[in-house]
Formats: sequence, C-alpha cells, structure tokens
Amino acid sequence: MKRYYFAIIPIVITIVAVYYMATPHENKSNDLTPQMIMQNGSPILGDPNAKVTIVEFGDYQCTYCHLFHENTKDALLQQYVDTGKANFVFRDFPLNGPDSVLAAEAAYCAGDQDKYWQYHDELYKNWAGEKTGWVTQKSLDKFATTVGLDLDKFDKCMYSNKYEQKVLDNQKFGENIGIDGTPSFIIFSGKDITKVVGAQPISVFQQVINKFSNS
Repeated sequence: MKRYYFAIIPIVITIVAVYYMATPHENKSNDLTPQMIMQNGSPILGDPNAKVTIVEFGDYQCTYCHLFHENTKDALLQQYVDTGKANFVFRDFPLNGPDSVLAAEAAYCAGDQDKYWQYHDELYKNWAGEKTGWVTQKSLDKFATTVGLDLDKFDKCMYSNKYEQKVLDNQKFGENIGIDGTPSFIIFSGKDITKVVGAQPISVFQQVINKFSNS
C-alpha cells in the first residue's frame, strides 16, 4: 500500500501542474497598474485606448513562444487587436541566456527604424531551436536586410549595446511580478488582471478577453 501511495504522488503533482498551466489565474491586486505592466516593452499593437491589453513575456529562442507565434498569435490579433477590442505588447524575458538578450536588442534596434514588429516576426520566422547558435550578429544582420533596415544604422545600434539594459530590466520586472516561464501573458482590463501561462490555444484567450469585454 505504501508503495502505491508513493507511486501515485508524482502523478497527482503532474496533473495539478498541467491544470495550473492551462487555467487562467485571476488577480485583482492593486499593486500593479496598466502603466507598470506595459512600460518599457514593445511598441503597442492596436488601439492604445482599447479596453483590454495583452502583454506577452517571451524569449526569441523559446520553443513554446515560437509555437504561440506560429499557432495562436495571428488569430489573436485578427479577432481582438485588429477589431479594436484589445491591444498587444511584448516584453522580454530572455530565459535562454545571452543569445536571447542579443535577439531582443536587435528587435529594439529595428524599432529605431520603425520596424520593431517586422523584425520581431522575422526572428520567429527564422527560429531554429533553443541554444543552438542560430542567433549571431551575422544572422541578425541578415534579418535586418530582409525587413529593409539601414544596416549601418542597425549595426551601430547593436554594437553600442543601446538596449541591453532595457532587455535585462524587462526580465527583472517579470521576475518581480511572478513571471517564471515563457510565454507568459498578463491580460488586463482596468484593475482586473488574469495571467495565462504557456502556448495556449486561442480558446483560452477568448475565455479571458470575452469576459473582460462583456464586464
């Protein structure tokens, strides 16, 4: 009987963990404001005055961030951002080390030429795994050329490490508010905040956003 008891404990823990990952978690704390969650991130996609804001904490090398980008992001933008119901912000959480920091810096350098989101998408389009060496200055230059950046300006920005601290500050902020994996999403409307963890299907986001939209 004891052997059976100890054997079932890991199974129960796994079930609980999976349930937590797949279930939105509400938080009505007054400690966080929309400004705090959005500041220091990407340019805002959509109407800045939309009722709902979606903030993704992500890593350009992260497998599940790539899956979200490939499988869910477009539908999310089409249904909610393009229709004015929500806006979207990306904040960096470079779990996979220096290469992830470098990729995030590159996106902000592209942003200096008003092409943050084009570069962001190009990074995920060329995703080649976690810590496999695909993020290099040479590959980042190639992506810059693909999206039509002035390469001299881009390289000057990169070599100056202009955005390194911004990226690291984003990760520190995420850690301070309980982000511990990627992708993680903070979805909020006013003071009502819900956290969604993982590369969830569109139905999970619909559940949260529709509730906020109808409240």
